[in-house]
Amino acid sequence: MTGFTVYPAIDVRDGRVVRLAQGDYARETRYEGAPLQVAQRYAAQGAEWLHLVDLDAARAGGYTLAPLLGEIARTTALKVQTGGGVRQRDDVARILDAGAQRVVVGSLAVREPDTVLSWLAEFGSERITVALDTRLDAGGAWCLPVHGWTETASETLDALATRYADAGLRHLLCTDIARDGMLSGPNLDLYTYLRATAPALAVQASGGVSAVADIVGAREAGCAGIVLGRALLEGRFALPEALAC
Repeated sequence: MTGFTVYPAIDVRDGRVVRLAQGDYARETRYEGAPLQVAQRYAAQGAEWLHLVDLDAARAGGYTLAPLLGEIARTTALKVQTGGGVRQRDDVARILDAGAQRVVVGSLAVREPDTVLSWLAEFGSERITVALDTRLDAGGAWCLPVHGWTETASETLDALATRYADAGLRHLLCTDIARDGMLSGPNLDLYTYLRATAPALAVQASGGVSAVADIVGAREAGCAGIVLGRALLEGRFALPEALAC
């Protein structure tokens, strides 16, 4: 397929670049370099997009990275999709005004899909990325944990993804919770299933990437892009290698 996008990721907590293992705030790894410096390094290495996550806001609400977003926009040519703590329509507007190309909406997209669908209608399909974190339950269904992954929503991944696709959503970021931050390879079966379920969606793979072959696999599974976090930060491979895929 054409148009495959590599999204180097920067997760920010307390002003530092970090990664969480399986989304657990108690299992945090900190990395060298200020977030702006890391973003500039990725831009210099050829990245066109950046995936930026406000972990403080994801927990407490109220997106805090607008100044950083503005600096990235001022000093690089990166296009940024970013989120964390997006709860209200004004959060979306402020993040876009601060320089983002797309706003990532996660937990609210599961809890209040009607609200997010109204934002999709207002801001357009190129300005919203819905992020769905999923886990395979004992019955073989892809469920959607919420509230720090401690509760499970009533709708399944396939039902909610189809609903968003039918309403015009274009960009869906999907993470297999079991793979997140674990360097165990992305769940290609999940992405093949998701593409078959909602073929109109441009699916971004996320979670588990440890080698360039994982990027190739995601592309061959029909994904439109992939988010790279820990593997890049720990030098498992270089960003130019990923972009060359």
